[in-house]
Amino acid sequence: MLISYNWLRELTGTSLTPLELRERLTMVGLAIDAVEEKDSDAVLDVEVPSNRPDCLSHMGIAREVALIESGKIRPPSSKPASAEGRAADLTSVEIRDTDLCPRYAARLVRDVNIAPSPAWLTKRLEEIGQRPINNVADITNYVLHELGQPLHAFDFAKLSGQRIVVRRANAGEKLKTLDGVERTLDAKMLVIADAERPVALAGIMGGEDSEISIQTTDVLIESAYFNPDAVRRTARKLGMDTEASRRFERGADYEDVLRAQNRCVELICEIAGGVATEDAIDVYPSPMPTRRIAFRPARVENLTSLNVAETDMKFILTGLGIAHTEESSAVWKCVPPTWRIDIEREEDLVEEIARHFGYDKIDSELPPSNQSGELQPRELKIRKLRRTLQTLGFDEAINFSFIEAAHDNQFELIPELNTEDPEHVFITLKNPIIESEVRMRPTLIPGVLNSLRHNLNHGVRSVRLFETGRIFAKLNSGELPNEREALSLIATGGAGEENRAQALRETDFYDLKGSLEAALAAMNRGPLRFTKAQVKHLREGQSARILLADGTPIGSLGRLAESVSDAYKFRQPVYVAELDLTRLLAAEELPVQYAPLPRYPSVVRDLTILVDRQITLEELLRTIEEQQVDDCRGAQLVGTYEGANIPEDRRAVTLRIEYRSDERTLRDEEVEERQRGLIESLLRQYSAQLH
Repeated sequence: MLISYNWLRELTGTSLTPLELRERLTMVGLAIDAVEEKDSDAVLDVEVPSNRPDCLSHMGIAREVALIESGKIRPPSSKPASAEGRAADLTSVEIRDTDLCPRYAARLVRDVNIAPSPAWLTKRLEEIGQRPINNVADITNYVLHELGQPLHAFDFAKLSGQRIVVRRANAGEKLKTLDGVERTLDAKMLVIADAERPVALAGIMGGEDSEISIQTTDVLIESAYFNPDAVRRTARKLGMDTEASRRFERGADYEDVLRAQNRCVELICEIAGGVATEDAIDVYPSPMPTRRIAFRPARVENLTSLNVAETDMKFILTGLGIAHTEESSAVWKCVPPTWRIDIEREEDLVEEIARHFGYDKIDSELPPSNQSGELQPRELKIRKLRRTLQTLGFDEAINFSFIEAAHDNQFELIPELNTEDPEHVFITLKNPIIESEVRMRPTLIPGVLNSLRHNLNHGVRSVRLFETGRIFAKLNSGELPNEREALSLIATGGAGEENRAQALRETDFYDLKGSLEAALAAMNRGPLRFTKAQVKHLREGQSARILLADGTPIGSLGRLAESVSDAYKFRQPVYVAELDLTRLLAAEELPVQYAPLPRYPSVVRDLTILVDRQITLEELLRTIEEQQVDDCRGAQLVGTYEGANIPEDRRAVTLRIEYRSDERTLRDEEVEERQRGLIESLLRQYSAQLH
């Protein structure tokens, strides 16, 4: 919003310089982006908050300046209009849809002389970026920027039936607006019509057919209050953004309708000549209710810590136009002015007082509390997860919750979100913050891949990242999306060690798997199971499905497929995992158990068997556990061998079996007997051979 310093000085008599005004207005919440010197004037570029439509005018800013300087507003004045006749004898106004137009006022000015505006008016408009048109149109724009009330002037002779009808448009109805564009309307849009056709889009723009021209002699001045939601909806649907729509869609002052109209009519009679009607037709069937707010002065200190005297509170409220009466020493009744639509509750009044008393006077301190805070169990688990992964060399990534539609069907989702119809999953944003990122993310993987690419592009070759966050999937129509907490890990480059500049080897599948298992162990969750699987975004033969101990699938892990790596231009192997953290946190927590150190020694036996290449280590270890061999404490992998003297469809697997009794030292013959029974079970179940 561009504000003329000279214009502001006429309204307030301010003694502050433009630069001082920039500082003082910024301190009360009206940031000044720039101050530009223009001839003998200065123009302030004010960043007006979206909830302060009253400041979209010089009068609105003048109110703030007057309070800052403890001064008073100097209302604009002009010569009284020459008047003759009643408006109702010459025209009529009918509001058919009062829900969209609660108030409409019309007043006639006859025998005007349409001509260029005088130099002072032209200069003032040009300083704030407005293009002069003619004296009548320029006056409506002048009053708009002075008082904040949008007005419109119709050529009265072009109105069929010399009447105004405020109604909803008929579906498919056409209107050519002042910008020369023919627009197709729908039944939800409000129009200003004459006896036959629409002549203006209510609160947005006039129509070309009723435009003021050099031949115009009689003008009808419109001043109204339109429903903000209706104006916003119509403007968005038609792709329009005008000075009028910006004010109406935020909320205009419904009690300023006649004052702005009178100011406009007086200026027209003064500059363009003509005779106005003695009155206006003011159709206002259901006046807006007065807002009353109970205000407790003690709340100012309670909410802001500011110790403001009651006399100062009254001065600030009065300066802002807020009427107040004391019902008791503890409670005041306050009535906000009609131009302040943002003041609705007691906290808003506290904010106004704090704003003008000085935000800079608020001390920085922790709020008082009679109890200590604590983390919830879920938060404690996630904190352990984060700390463990950071200990293992991972950095945390934080990405936006929305991604590009190009990632649709590029990645396999966690089982809870995976459906037979992938298109049913994606949630599309109607008004995205970033134009290209229109999907709510159903997976964390695109985010961590972008973070990895950013690091690689900056020369960081060895990267380990993790991210926790929500992912989203569509449910049935009318239902809120399905939200799940997810965990994603990604690793590439060298498997570095602390204080070593050179990595001894490259990161592989087992580094990521081990990191994931360690993190989950810190959360007392697990053990996890890993089974061979084909995953859309992972390389075949180096991918696994992640399952809970009961067999419930919760995610996947493996090396990124070449097609995805090529799309991101990765030139080195990348390993990625994603799992359903919501499901994991809901799983049964492992008990923390303590046991004395073993009193008797363990006996270990190695065995090497030839098994089919499709048999996994996880299957072998689970089979050994299920055999429940006496005194068997577990098994571990020693190594595998494929090559000379081994059939192509087989591999040699060497396992180390541990035996130990809690009651005595085991004899060799006892161990051999148990080992023999275990070997026979393995050979039989997997058609294996001893090697």
